Amino acid sequence: MDDIAALMDDVAMASKLATKKTAGILGDDLAVNAEKATGFLSSRELPVLWAITKGSFINKLIIIPVAFLLNFFLPIAIKVILVLGGFFLAYEGMEKIVEFLFHRNKKAHGATTENTQDDKAAEKNKVKSAIKTDFILSVEIVIIALGSVLDKSLAIQITTVCIVAVVATVGVYGIVALIVRMDDTGFRLIKNSKEGSFIAKLGGILVKALPIIIKALGVIGTLALILVSGGIFVHNIDYLHHLFPTWPSILKEILFGVIGGLLTVAVVMVIKKIISLFKKKKAD
Repeated sequence: MDDIAALMDDVAMASKLATKKTAGILGDDLAVNAEKATGFLSSRELPVLWAITKGSFINKLIIIPVAFLLNFFLPIAIKVILVLGGFFLAYEGMEKIVEFLFHRNKKAHGATTENTQDDKAAEKNKVKSAIKTDFILSVEIVIIALGSVLDKSLAIQITTVCIVAVVATVGVYGIVALIVRMDDTGFRLIKNSKEGSFIAKLGGILVKALPIIIKALGVIGTLALILVSGGIFVHNIDYLHHLFPTWPSILKEILFGVIGGLLTVAVVMVIKKIISLFKKKKAD
């Protein structure tokens, strides 16, 4: 019993330290996933969020054992995976910015009313996109958590990383669920209280605040993608880590995130163009 108590005490201390070290990425994770989990019909918000949450748990069930195996047999592979993931996050962030700056009017001009089947397909695609992004962010969270307990025993490492993974998933998506249900809560408060009362006014504030919060989270989530990707580049590529030593770290992370995103967007656009020309030539 003494050994178990000592182990639990060590795990608690290690989990606290690991959670502190992952706090920054958890904040970015919240902003990114809150933005990706919004924009659905009210009746579909919680089912969609649950689907993303299940996907997040599956991601971590895959990532945790792979991270331990790679850390033991091939540590360099973790850095390679992180950098590749960084390019994916940078692409996601810069693609949204490019879309907003250069293709917003075209998209609005060509917009048509979608049928139910299109809505379901769009929902499915958005859930897949959210789970893919969660996978990269989960890799970062697991690696940071593992890195904070490398000097501990294997039992403490495994328990600590698992606790951080569960807390990250439940905490992030629990807060996201509260955000996306703000308007429904507001409507219920208005409906079940007297007109002009404090409760009714509070409900009105919740209803009015949700669109503002969603727009803000969209912007914050996009910036978070770029910031996280830049952080991955800076901390895992030695040349970039030592470049501009007098700059604040956040400026370096934004700069390299933007550059990585622009390069990835350019490469993807070229590949899409080549594929399009190839298909056109094949059709002719």
